[in-house]
Amino acid sequence: MLSPIRSSKTLALFVFFTCVLLLVSCAPKERVASSQLDTPGDHTYTGLKLIDQGKYADAQREFELAIQLDAKYSRAYSGIALVKIYTGDFDAAWDNLKTGRKYAKTDEEKLFGYVSRIQYYTQSKSGKKWLTLAKDDFDEAVKLDRIYSPAYYFMGLAYEAGLDFNLAGQMFTKVLELKSGHVDEADVQWKLLQKAQRAMPGTATGKQIALVDRLTRADAAALFMEELKIDVLYKKRIPKTFDASFKNPEKAATKTAKITAKDIAVQPFKKDIEGILEIGLQGLENYPDGNFQPEELVTRAGYAMMLEDILIKVSGDNSLATKFIGSASPFPDLRADLPYFNAIMIVTSRGIMEAKNITTGEFAPLSPVAGVDALLIIHKIKEELKFN
Repeated sequence: MLSPIRSSKTLALFVFFTCVLLLVSCAPKERVASSQLDTPGDHTYTGLKLIDQGKYADAQREFELAIQLDAKYSRAYSGIALVKIYTGDFDAAWDNLKTGRKYAKTDEEKLFGYVSRIQYYTQSKSGKKWLTLAKDDFDEAVKLDRIYSPAYYFMGLAYEAGLDFNLAGQMFTKVLELKSGHVDEADVQWKLLQKAQRAMPGTATGKQIALVDRLTRADAAALFMEELKIDVLYKKRIPKTFDASFKNPEKAATKTAKITAKDIAVQPFKKDIEGILEIGLQGLENYPDGNFQPEELVTRAGYAMMLEDILIKVSGDNSLATKFIGSASPFPDLRADLPYFNAIMIVTSRGIMEAKNITTGEFAPLSPVAGVDALLIIHKIKEELKFN
C-alpha cells in the first residue's frame, strides 16, 4: 500500500502531465502547405498588396494563412498590425506589433517592424510624444540600413502629419534620391508640400487643411476665419452703419442669441463656423433645418461663389454680382445661364482661380476642392485685396 506522501506526489505528477497533454492537444497546429505558392512569404506579400488596395479583410486573411504555416512568422504579425492600424483598431494593432517584434530575427523582419510602428504612431497619434517615438523607430531602422527607402517615406508622412513640412520634404527628397521604392508616392507628397509652402499657411489649421484631399464646409469656414481673417477684413473694409432710432431700453438690454447650428456641437472648427455664421457668407449659411452640414464637400463652383461674396462686400461694388451676365462662357463645361457662372467669371478674370484642366480648358465646377488649392486661392485673394 502506498504511503499518503507518496500517493500525493504521484497524484500531483499525474495532474501535471495531464495538463501538459491537454495544452499540447489544444495548441493550434501548423497547417501543411498545399502548394509551392502556399508559403508564409507569399501570403504576406499578397496581404501587403491587398492593404495597398484598401482590401483589409482580405489582407488579414492572407496574414492569418501565413501564421497557420509558421506561428512565429514575424512579418505576418506586423501585417495584421497594419490592417488594424488602417481600420482604427489601435489596441489590437499594438498587440500584433509586439508579437511581430518578439519573433523578428532577421534585419529584414526588424526593418519591417520599425516601419510598421512608424505607421502606428502616425495614424494613432498616441500620446503627446508620438512623433518622437516614430523618430526613435526611424533612427533604429536607418542604423540597420541607411538606404532603406520605406523608413524615409513613412517618416516623411509622420513629419507631414506632425505639420513639420520642412523635415517631411527632406524625407521625401531622400526617397527620390534613393530611387529604390515608394518613388511615385514620395513625388506626389513632395509636390503637395511644395504647393502648401507656396500657399504659406500661417496657422496650424491652415497646414492641417493643406493636407486634405477634399475641402469640407467646416474646412472652408476655418480657412476664412483663421487664414484670411475674414472677421478682421470685414471690420476694416465694410463701412459701419448706425441706427439712431429710438430703442426700448428693456429690449436693448437683451443680449442677442449667438448664431450657431444644430450639428456642430462636437465639431473641431465649431468657433470658426459660428464666426462665419455671424458674419453671413454666401454659400456657408445654415440650411433651412438649422444644420450647417460641416462634412459636406465644397465644389469649385461653390468656392467661387463664396469668394465672389467676399469681393463684393469688401469692395462695396454691388455691380460685380451681375458683371458677366449675358457674356459668353470661355469654358467648354460651363454654361452662361448657370447660377454660379458670374462668380466663376469674377474669380477667373482676376486670376484668383483658373481652369482645372489647362489642356482642355475645363473649369470642372462640380469637382471638389483640394485643401492645398483652397489655401493657394486664399493667398491670391489676400494679394487681390492687399490685406495682411
